[in-house]
Amino acid sequence: MNHDPGKPTDLRARRRREQRRLFWIVAVFLVLVGSVAIALAYDLSAAALGLVCLLTGAGVLGLLWLILLLIERLAR
Repeated sequence: MNHDPGKPTDLRARRRREQRRLFWIVAVFLVLVGSVAIALAYDLSAAALGLVCLLTGAGVLGLLWLILLLIERLAR
């Protein structure tokens, strides 16, 4: 990264960007890799049901992330 040594860095904004990026990586990994693993172990009809369950799990993960984000904003 090319950072100007005289320019201040916003570490909180960087942390928020990194957390958002990691959340999306985990959610996509959960859904895609989980669906492929189910499809390989069973069949495509089981993978379709598994995909619905994995998307629900990713939605719960997103809901928890939003709740924590709201708590963080209220704490400021």
